Amino acid sequence: MAYDFDVSVVGGGIVGLSTAYALTLARPGLRVVVLEKEQTFAAHQTGRNSGVIHSGVYYRPGSLKARYATTGAAEMVEFCREHGIPYEVTGKLIVATERAELPRLHALAQRGRENGIPVTELGAARIGEYEPEVTGLAGLHIGSTGICDFPAVARTYARLAEQAGAVLRTGTELRGVTRRADGLTLRTGTGTGELRCAVLVNCAGLQSDRIARLAGGDPGVRIIPFRGEYYELTKEKRELVRGLVYPVPDPAFPFLGVHLTRGVHGDVHVGPNAVPALAREGYDWRTVRPRDLAETLAFPGTWQIARRHWRYEVGELHRSLSKRAFTTAVQRLLPAVTAADLVPATAGVRAQAVARDGSLLDDFAFAGFDPDDASSTRRVVHVLNAPSPAATASLPIGREVARRALAALEAGG
Repeated sequence: MAYDFDVSVVGGGIVGLSTAYALTLARPGLRVVVLEKEQTFAAHQTGRNSGVIHSGVYYRPGSLKARYATTGAAEMVEFCREHGIPYEVTGKLIVATERAELPRLHALAQRGRENGIPVTELGAARIGEYEPEVTGLAGLHIGSTGICDFPAVARTYARLAEQAGAVLRTGTELRGVTRRADGLTLRTGTGTGELRCAVLVNCAGLQSDRIARLAGGDPGVRIIPFRGEYYELTKEKRELVRGLVYPVPDPAFPFLGVHLTRGVHGDVHVGPNAVPALAREGYDWRTVRPRDLAETLAFPGTWQIARRHWRYEVGELHRSLSKRAFTTAVQRLLPAVTAADLVPATAGVRAQAVARDGSLLDDFAFAGFDPDDASSTRRVVHVLNAPSPAATASLPIGREVARRALAALEAGG
C-alpha cells in the first residue's frame, strides 16, 4: 500500500496532540496526521476542566496514574515555563470535615509519601495558615500541586507538532476503517475522502470505545459519560479562596468531590459534581442524544454502577438540581459562602471507561499493539481510559502512546 501518512492520530484533545508532538520528536520526518471532528482542538475534556496540575497523591502506588502524574506534573510546569503558558505552583489543601474522614486522610498522606510526594499533615488550627476562610478537623498540604491553562498547552503541542511536519485536520470525523495486511484505509466525513496509513492511534476520549469498534476490535469496556457541573465565585467573593481546597475523596468512587480551585486567570471554580450525562457530549440536562443514551442503558455495566452507587448518585443528582444543596456541600469547606456568591460556569463531561461487571477502570488503559506482547493486535493503538489526571500526565502519556505506535510501525503488519 502507498501510504498518505505513517501514523494517523484520531482525536485533537491534549492526549492526541501530545502523542503527535511525541511522534515528531521521536522520529523526525515521520508523516503524522491528526484528525479532529470538531472545528477546534481541545473542545471537550481538555477545554472543560478546572486546570489543576495534579501531584499524584491520590493514585495507587505503582499505577500508571501515579507514575505519570508525578513525573508529568514536574514536566508540565517546565513545559509551561519554557513556552510562556500561564501557570502557578499553588499547592493545595485536602480537608477532613468529619471524624469519619480522618483515617482516610491519614491513609492519603501515606499514599502520597509512597508516591514520593512531600505532604504536610495539619491540625485544625493550621488550616487557616493556608486558607483563612476554610474550616476542618485536619488537613493535608501538598506543595507540588499547581494550575495552568490546559487548552493553551494543547494548542502549543499542536503548533510544535505542525512545525515539525505533522498535518492537523479539524472538522474531520472518522467514519470508517478498512484494515488490510499492509495498512489501513480511513474514511472521513469530509470532502478529503479516504486516506491511507500504516498505523492508527485512537485518542478519541469520549468516543474512544466507538473508534476501537470501528477499527475492528472489541475494547471490552464502554465509555459512560459523567457530567461535572461547576459554579464560580462572584468577583466580589473570590478573595475567600487563596488556592486549591479539596475534600477527602470517597475511595469507592473515582471522583474527587466538590472542591475550590483558583484558576490562572483569577476566577475561582467550585465543583464539580458527577451526574450521568444524557449524551457523550451532553453539557446540560437539555442535551439528549438517543443513540448515546440507548448505548449507555443497554450496557450491563451501567446497571451494575447504579446498583452499587445509587446512594452516592442520589446525592449528586440532588446537588445538580438544587443550588441550595450544592451550596450546602460547599459550606462544609467554606462556611462564609452563600448561594448568591455562586454563578453557573461551564460544565464538563468525563470519559469514564466501565467494564461489563460495572467496575470503573481506575487507571490509564491502552489496547491494540503492545511491543511487550507478541500476541497483541497490530497496526492500531487505543487509549481506552484517560480521564483526570490525563492533562497533567499528557507528556508521559504521549511518549508511551508514541512508543507503541512506532513499534507497531516497525512490526509492519
